[in-house]
Amino acid sequence: MRVGIGYDAHRLVEGRRLVLGGVVIPFEKGLLGHSDADVLVHAINDALLGAAALGDIGSHFPDTDPKYKDISSILLLKKVGELLKREGLGVVNIDSVICAEKPKLSPFIEKMRQNIADALNIAKEKVSVKATTTEGMGFEGRGEGISAQAICLIKKL
Repeated sequence: MRVGIGYDAHRLVEGRRLVLGGVVIPFEKGLLGHSDADVLVHAINDALLGAAALGDIGSHFPDTDPKYKDISSILLLKKVGELLKREGLGVVNIDSVICAEKPKLSPFIEKMRQNIADALNIAKEKVSVKATTTEGMGFEGRGEGISAQAICLIKKL
């Protein structure tokens, strides 16, 4: 068994869609990034890649490569799942948390869990997604950005 941890943060800006866990969230701002800037999926990708000792999301999907411009992070997660499978590794579980003052994310959590599970071809019960605020503190609390953390456990198949 191997464990991995991932973290990501992106700035909130006008003129972008807000995508978290592969779900488009109705909000007046979105996350700035080369891809769709889905901080939740980016953190999960890094946790999985780290557990497998396969580098990080930037080494596999560099933001200098135009083919990843505005790409769905869920598609990148599918590719990470394929990398794990080629290495003979499978996901035991994923636990994650999104840190955002706004918008309220609870109505979207179950769809996020399903999207992540589907991308990795695992049971939804193996994926935990939580959301929290910082009670107005820090860049998340001021509404300047959103961050996410993830931890995973993987094993040899």
